[in-house]
Amino acid sequence: MQLTRTGTDMVILTADGPLVIKQILGIGLNYAAHAREQGSAIPERPVVFSKNLSAGCLNREAVRVPRVCQDREQVDFEGELAFVIGKAARDVPIERALSYVLGYACANDVSARWWQKQGAGGQFFRGKSFDTFCPLGPEVVAAAAVPDPQSLRLRTRVNGEVMQDSTTGDMIFSVATLVSELSRGTTLVAGTVVLTGTPPGVGMARTPAVYLKDGDEVEVEIEGVGKIVNRVVFEK
Repeated sequence: MQLTRTGTDMVILTADGPLVIKQILGIGLNYAAHAREQGSAIPERPVVFSKNLSAGCLNREAVRVPRVCQDREQVDFEGELAFVIGKAARDVPIERALSYVLGYACANDVSARWWQKQGAGGQFFRGKSFDTFCPLGPEVVAAAAVPDPQSLRLRTRVNGEVMQDSTTGDMIFSVATLVSELSRGTTLVAGTVVLTGTPPGVGMARTPAVYLKDGDEVEVEIEGVGKIVNRVVFEK
């Protein structure tokens, strides 16, 4: 299913017509090895945050780093598996959860770490929500074509160098668990995108830290889902 843009909306072209992406949710610390590299305890429940819709960015579009993120090294990459809710979901039992998934895509949860950790009172939203900070694509692969979303290899490369190489089997909360948990008492509308968390290897956890620079090219590739490629451009 093609991902495109209509005005300011990101749209999925489905067999039943266009589906507008209506919200973007993210899950923090959802890979056990990533939690360990951060020195964090394994979460007992999903760590949920949102990203502004203006963060949406298509394959091959530039990730544009605003000047407010350029005064210190802080902009990081996070390769992730994303899924899209295809029909309204509320109080979904886990055994039926995957039937609410329209499809899957590659995502990059680009994060301005100072804004994420110090610049917004400890809330993730600001550091995750700058314009173009959510590359998604290259398309939405139908759920039927991904029979087991917990057995996919995920790799992130920066300028061709592999930075993250893991499998979705390391997720703490599976896709089915996330659909069930996020829909408890809350309606997930059709067009909700959920980023399922990132594996180890992010820039800030490295010694020395590796942050994105003007001109860098980031690739997120997921087995059976595809590959997105986005160049980093520092706004002048």
